[in-house]
Amino acid sequence: MANLVNLESVSKSYGVKPLLDKVSLGVAEGQRIGVVGLNGGGKTTLLEVLSGLSEPDDGRVSHVRGLRMAVVTQRTELPEGSTVGDVVLARYGAEHEWAADARVRSIVDGLGITAIGLDKATATLSGGERRRVALAAALTGELDLVVLDEPTNHLDVEGVRWLADHLLARRTAVVVVTHDRWFLDTVASVTWEVANGRVEQYEGGYADWIFARAERARLSATAEEKRQNLARKELAWLRRGPQARSSKPRYRVEAAEALIADVPPLRDTVELHAFAKRRLGKTVLELEDVTVGVGGRTLLDHVTWRIGPGDRIGLVGVNGSGKTTLLKLLGGEIESSTGHRKQGKTVALAHLRQELDDLPKDLRVLQAIEQVAGRVVFGKQEMTASQLGEKLGFPQARQWTPVGDLSGGERRRLQLCRLLMAEPNVLLLDEPTNDLDIDTLQQLEDLLDGWPGTMVVVSHDRYLVERVCDTTVALFGDGEVTDLPGGIEEYLKRRLKIRDAAPRRESVEAAPAKAEAKRDAAEVRAARKELGRLERKLDQLSSREEKIHVALAEAATDPAKLIELNTELKTLQAEKDDVEARWLETSEAAE
Repeated sequence: MANLVNLESVSKSYGVKPLLDKVSLGVAEGQRIGVVGLNGGGKTTLLEVLSGLSEPDDGRVSHVRGLRMAVVTQRTELPEGSTVGDVVLARYGAEHEWAADARVRSIVDGLGITAIGLDKATATLSGGERRRVALAAALTGELDLVVLDEPTNHLDVEGVRWLADHLLARRTAVVVVTHDRWFLDTVASVTWEVANGRVEQYEGGYADWIFARAERARLSATAEEKRQNLARKELAWLRRGPQARSSKPRYRVEAAEALIADVPPLRDTVELHAFAKRRLGKTVLELEDVTVGVGGRTLLDHVTWRIGPGDRIGLVGVNGSGKTTLLKLLGGEIESSTGHRKQGKTVALAHLRQELDDLPKDLRVLQAIEQVAGRVVFGKQEMTASQLGEKLGFPQARQWTPVGDLSGGERRRLQLCRLLMAEPNVLLLDEPTNDLDIDTLQQLEDLLDGWPGTMVVVSHDRYLVERVCDTTVALFGDGEVTDLPGGIEEYLKRRLKIRDAAPRRESVEAAPAKAEAKRDAAEVRAARKELGRLERKLDQLSSREEKIHVALAEAATDPAKLIELNTELKTLQAEKDDVEARWLETSEAAE
């Protein structure tokens, strides 16, 4: 396969720190590359140099002639005075042009653009909405290469799953920086690790990279012992979990088993439950017959929910479903309109919010942590404030940085450090993985694995929820808190059924009621007969549409055939839309 982009001995520095040092690599046609590394290690710089947004200090970057490339960075800029539709559908004219394209409709719906509103002014969008609009605009184009910097930020679990499926279905090459381990393992066929100015390349996704990293640590006489042990523990969890976690197990199973042979179980659930019960007693948090509404919309409708000692619960739902509101209700920060909240007498509750709490800007990082406590105990593990800070991404040198000089991500990590130093026995965590790199995520999960208390976690990071939580519940918008024995996979299946049922239900509800109270019996019989004919026609058209999609995938290397099939598909979809409209009209007459 020919390379779309080549980097030859590329170097790039900011100040005295070399982020890229004589890096040579390439991106081949159809290749899906995940980029990992510590925050500030050079991942975004690599993407900007590779895509031409930034010039290298030394070396050469070359793109194949006529390269069709889209780049979505964390610095989202949208045209002034534009609407969402102007940005996302800029390459289309009339509405019917994009509405007849199944791929574009899928992007608009899958990234929540329809919910935002195509007519909404971009100037009024939140940061997360702006990122989704920019991502949708990039994906609607015909591309050879798409370059994405943290695309899963601001997407819920369902959105992350949709994006992974979309990228897998396209033949487009992808280079993506992400800290989402599930997304990385699902999408990437190659992993680049950016560290110390170099880029190491590994075959496969997250599971394969973790194995290679653990193996490298084992073979290296100078490897740090804690880094080696953490990689081996992570690998142990990957191997002991469901096999579907790694759909591409290219590493040697025998070697993996040898690496993790002496690693103890990650979490002794029985012991932790017993310890939590001794600390908390029988009552922790209980909601009795509570009702909560926001903006005229009922989020919880007479819900009763009891959370016991040692419960580790993952809470999922689409953006806006009320997850943050439910955490605030559990934390006693808001009140319900009906029912009541009950909290156990021994509960010491800590709530990590998405918003940054006020931090002492006049102190240094270590001083701000020690302000809460000098030492902390997690089950059988005791740590100093400095050790906890180092685990959560503050090396010794960084611990003497003034709090006022920290970045947003560092401030959030400091907030988490201070929260844990208070030794709470009930944790409410709202998107704890935001702004954490993979190394820090591993350290956080290692802490939470052995944390002896009750925990409720809201996170779009499927990997984190599946690893540190024992049960999963969801908000589906029906006013209930629904238990999911099958975890996130069950949640996604239920959401798919809800989405499939919504269009027909909305169409029926929107259909105007007929004024006539009586109708001729012969007219009704004729309408029902026509309705049956239209339904058979729709089944035929749907079957043809599926066959064309299969043919499109098989003709990926034949441009002439692709054009022919795409024309046929658009004609068929227009006919299908017409038949569906006639079906709706006829169904009214048949009632």
